[in-house]
Amino acid sequence: MSVFSQSFSPCGRFLAAGNNYGEIAVFSLSSALSPDATDLSQTPILTFTAHEGPVFSLFSTDSHLLSAGNGEISAWSWAELIKRVRPSSLEIPEINAMTVNPTENSLVIGGGDNNIHIMDLESGVFKSVLQGHTDYIHCLSVREREGEILSGGEDGAVRIWDHRTGQSVHCIEVYKYEECARPQYGKWISCLTTESDWMLCGGGPSLSLWHLRSMSPTSIFPLSGCQRQANFYQDMILSVGEGQCVSHCLLGGEVKAQIPCTPHSLNTLALNLNSTDNRVRVLTVGGSSHQIDVFTNLSYRTFSLSF
Repeated sequence: MSVFSQSFSPCGRFLAAGNNYGEIAVFSLSSALSPDATDLSQTPILTFTAHEGPVFSLFSTDSHLLSAGNGEISAWSWAELIKRVRPSSLEIPEINAMTVNPTENSLVIGGGDNNIHIMDLESGVFKSVLQGHTDYIHCLSVREREGEILSGGEDGAVRIWDHRTGQSVHCIEVYKYEECARPQYGKWISCLTTESDWMLCGGGPSLSLWHLRSMSPTSIFPLSGCQRQANFYQDMILSVGEGQCVSHCLLGGEVKAQIPCTPHSLNTLALNLNSTDNRVRVLTVGGSSHQIDVFTNLSYRTFSLSF
């Protein structure tokens, strides 16, 4: 194989190279030049066939990569090429949780190997591993301003990590707090979310609201069964789990309302609040049913989507 041509992307972070087999390979220079670079960092993040014969010439404009072969010229959008970056893989049983750390433009992943993996979103390369949990990781949250990652796992611990050093700086074993403990349900942490100095977590232990500066629970929510997802929403908390309802809770610990749903048990809750179209600013929930309930008003189910 011979390299016939090369061209840098407009931003200078990527290099495209063409060979005599008609293939174009795209490399991430920022990944390859990183102090944490590995052998994998020096391999293509994307390879595709551009021509039947050799790629004789490559040229970049502000938005496109141009390639020339035997009597033909093709144009490739740089934005689309980056979107096609090969998926990264991990040899772990399950990937249970993902979230983005905007500060570092990285994807934070937790799963069945008890570890947290950090992937650079630009290059698709895994750059670090956070170790400390002793069982499956179920949920993750990022406190961007504080530079922290929070994780909850089957081991009953919520760990707080400094994402700059990769060190666990706090470990809260929620099930050891008498007001939170529910031994009949176990100790696992199935849901975790943060807002400013506050954290919501629950699972085997009761859903509880914590003040992260004092590292102490301030409210315990009297919800039956294990809660699987909870979100802050304005001056309320929305939660779903074992049970056929969305629970509306006040920050002080009171359950304000429980809105009936179609599935008998709920796994997931999503709020679409970023749309500029008010018609699609909705709450959706799903669980042990092929139907996904849609709420345009939090007080009642509007209709259900069928999956």
